[in-house]
Amino acid sequence: MDEKVKIRITVLALLGLILLVVLGFIWRMNQAVILSNEELRINGAILFDKPRIFSDFELQDHRGQPFNKSSLQGIWTIVFFGFSHCPDVCPTTLAVLNDTYSKLKDSEKERLQVVMISVDPERDTVEKLADYVPYFNAEFTGVTGDDSVIGQLTSELHFAYYQVPLGGGDYTVDHSTQLVLINPKGDYHGFFKAPHSEVMLRSTWRSIAASSGL
Repeated sequence: MDEKVKIRITVLALLGLILLVVLGFIWRMNQAVILSNEELRINGAILFDKPRIFSDFELQDHRGQPFNKSSLQGIWTIVFFGFSHCPDVCPTTLAVLNDTYSKLKDSEKERLQVVMISVDPERDTVEKLADYVPYFNAEFTGVTGDDSVIGQLTSELHFAYYQVPLGGGDYTVDHSTQLVLINPKGDYHGFFKAPHSEVMLRSTWRSIAASSGL
């Protein structure tokens, strides 16, 4: 065989090997890394030993459709309790959730929904949330409804909030900052502590979803 042909074959073989290594690396980077409970905690994800069942409820999403416990079944859900008049924490958190969700693979997006439930239903009407929530991501769902229903739901999901008067009849709402994780059975699976980052949220959710068998 001609020496030039041998060299060409060797170069092509090496290039093929390098391509396989690179493709293998990319494939591994896109796979969920299963984290231990301790690693999950270090990264802000707290899982319950046994997922907790909570009561059904009746609210309404920003599309004008009923939103209840069945809306949380068959898919993983990250619930953020916030409000549209929030000056800092809420828009920052929704921006992080957008970064988290946008960088998931399409097959992962099909397994996860992001929901913001308002803790200020007096001002957060369906129409208001229809303007506010899709601004961060068109796939996200805003939810509002009766204050007593939201109060019962937040109580069962261990989320605290209360109105703070500002004077002149105005007010703001102080609230907890954790993100609630609901599993596809519609049970309270755990939560993500603040501060939130898209890298930690994405890696911990991927690990939880891959290892849960749900």
